[in-house]
Amino acid sequence: MKVLVTSSLYPTPDAPKVVGGAEIFVRRLVESLVERGDKIEVVRAASVPDQKAERYNDVDVYSAPSRNIYLPFTGQRSAPARGVWHAIEDWQQTADLVGARIDAFKPDLLHSNNLSGLTTAVWKAAFDRGVPIVHTLHDYYLTCPRCSRFSNGRACKHTCFSCKLLTINRRNATKQLSAVVGVSQRILDIHTELGLFANIQARKVIRHASALQPVAPSTAPPSDTLRLGFIGRLTEEKGIYNLVKAVATLPPSSVRLVIAGHASDEMKRELRELAPGAALEFLGFVAPEKFYEQIDIVVIPPIWEEPGPIVVADAGTAGKPFLGTRFGGIPEAVARGATGWLTEPDPQSLADSIRQLLSKPDEIAAMVKQMSLQTTPYTFASVVDEYRNLFESLVASRQTA
Repeated sequence: MKVLVTSSLYPTPDAPKVVGGAEIFVRRLVESLVERGDKIEVVRAASVPDQKAERYNDVDVYSAPSRNIYLPFTGQRSAPARGVWHAIEDWQQTADLVGARIDAFKPDLLHSNNLSGLTTAVWKAAFDRGVPIVHTLHDYYLTCPRCSRFSNGRACKHTCFSCKLLTINRRNATKQLSAVVGVSQRILDIHTELGLFANIQARKVIRHASALQPVAPSTAPPSDTLRLGFIGRLTEEKGIYNLVKAVATLPPSSVRLVIAGHASDEMKRELRELAPGAALEFLGFVAPEKFYEQIDIVVIPPIWEEPGPIVVADAGTAGKPFLGTRFGGIPEAVARGATGWLTEPDPQSLADSIRQLLSKPDEIAAMVKQMSLQTTPYTFASVVDEYRNLFESLVASRQTA
């Protein structure tokens, strides 16, 4: 099978930028498909002017030049500049490089992922050429220019007028899709409740699975200090501020918060000022395995509808229970048997939940022991199987139509 994959970011040696888990997932999926004998090409948004094509791990990666006033993912801009950028993004009608690669590569299918910088014009390029299109929802680009449905410190329950105006063409373009995949039921439901994908019968949830090597949970007795861990982007919607505020109210000797992810000196100073007496440790970007071996419990405290955090799957594979908030795909994971607890996202509730864990070390030990007895039938290979089955069914139905 030949698949053309598009993604806003796709990390390679010449363009290593990573913003979130989506681009990491896409590369894992692409490389897994190649290992199974499929032929894959990738088109991403250019991160620098005149970016050349690159071959990495047997995959040809092309970079589509920007047709906007600035390149995506290049730092903060003024509100007027962002408004102009999103307006141009929504009205973009052509994707010349994607069209050229379809003509040359002749893929059986287009699989699109995050669209910032590429736009829904990639769908039109495939649709006009009769190529079936599968889109995976990793964010809220189709209903929100910020891609997050998060504003003024809280998750948006409704789509505001400006978001409707700046996404009108994106939403209309979804009619060109052959299938849509949500990384959680929640992200799929939010889109369908807003009226998207009504004409698409192939709507499927394919959840994340960890690509880490399984680690046997530690059977060592917990120490007097509970090691909490946070990994990911250090942004408001991810809940890092609420978590640090919660830790600030706990006895300093009772917990240590290990933070993995890029943190500027200003960010470190800001967080330490929120919890001057707390033990905060900043690891920077580290391999997930290095992070998990230094913690007892992962805290996943988003205050937005987190689509389907990969950290939930990674925590289980690493043998670590988690404390998560009731947003996005996190409650679904607990309902399916993921090992963790749920809490409200405000600092007081987080602190209360952590105090309960501190008062019940036996419960933590029992949960870790339970994890050591569990097997994980749903692996990243399972994810690849689900995508391949979907791709093959769409290609087969197109051939017999």
